[in-house]
Order: sequence, then structure tokens, then C-alpha cells
Amino acid sequence: MHVVIMGCGRVGSTLAHSLESRGHSIAVIDQDADAFRRLGPDFAGLTVTGAGFDGDVLRQAGIERADAFAAVSSGDNSNIISARLARETFGVSRVAARIYDQRRAQVYERLGIPTVATVRWTADRMLRHLIPEGNVEIFRDPTSTVSIVEVPVHKEWVGRPVRAIEDAAGARVAYLIRFGIGTLPTTSTVVQEGDQVFMLVTDDIVATVTSVASRPPEGGH
Repeated sequence: MHVVIMGCGRVGSTLAHSLESRGHSIAVIDQDADAFRRLGPDFAGLTVTGAGFDGDVLRQAGIERADAFAAVSSGDNSNIISARLARETFGVSRVAARIYDQRRAQVYERLGIPTVATVRWTADRMLRHLIPEGNVEIFRDPTSTVSIVEVPVHKEWVGRPVRAIEDAAGARVAYLIRFGIGTLPTTSTVVQEGDQVFMLVTDDIVATVTSVASRPPEGGH
């Protein structure tokens, strides 16, 4: 893949090295030429000095052949303008933008621009490390809306179908870990002793889901 990255701060430079190490072709855009020093002498990709929302600058970075575009500068407006330009003018199929303002992020998500709402995502992660709430979050989507948590399951759910937990809790089981191996549940999957259960939740239902799963099922003994 050829990936164009706008912004050569900590995130942009780290992303560039991660993608380059995977064998991808990289071009990095930044208005400050000194920012490219973060890439180090071993970086083999292209660096372009200029604004990422300038069509000519994007063309110099190879946007017309790009498979993906990441806007990770420090400015919300610059990020979203360049992301929309990459998608709508140059037809790049994979586009993502870093946004600090959560309210804007939600708007741009509805416009079809995947966003990473940096401040809220970081704050949520810190909160969960500082104040554990009885479940372990292992994934949160870039908009900080949907997460996957490990849910403690009461022993009386053993022998019952996974769908019974889903029906009672009002949430989906994303996967199980059984004997150390991840397993996708089916309609016939039954909870076994020792299973680790991971569920898809939103913040407004996580407490209810955890409470339901940690209690004996209705009609249990």
C-alpha cells in the first residue's frame, strides 16, 4: 500500500515507522520541515513540506495512487478538510482523521469520515486504569462509543446457551476464551466452566450487563 500521512508529530512519525516496518510505501506531509527530524535517518519514505489540504502538496505526496490517508496534525480543521479532500476529490478509500473535539468527531463520523477523538479516548482509558469497575476493557472503538469488556459470569450460567446471557443482558457476546483459545460463539454454543466471556457494550449499559452476568440466571438455583 501507499499511505499518505498529514502531520509529523509524535503520532504521525510513529505511524509512519509502524507502516514502513510492515513494508508499505509512506509519504509524510508537514508544514514545518524541521518536524521530519522525528522520522530519523533510516526513514526511506517521502517527505513533503506544505499544507495537507493543498491539492498540489497532496499530489506531490502521491495522493493519486494512495491506498490510505491519515490526517494526524494538531489542528481539527486541517485534519477534517484534508481528510474530506483525500476522500471526495482524490477517491482514497481508506481515510481517517484525528479530532480533539468529541462533538465534531461525532458529526464527521456521520459524514463517513472515521475519526479518533483523542482527548475523550485517552481520558476514558486513564479512568479505567485508575478506577476499575469490576470488568476489564480490552478494546474501545475510535469514537469511544463501543467497547469489548471481559464480564465475570456466575457459575450457574455454566451449561446454559450463550444466547441466554445475551437475551438477559441485552448485549452481544463478542467471543469466548476457552482453554486459552479464542472462540466465536454460535447459536448452539453453551457456556462451559472456565470460559472467559467478552461482551460488546456501550458505556450506558456496561454496568447492567456486568450485573446481570454476575448473578445467577432467572430460574437458576
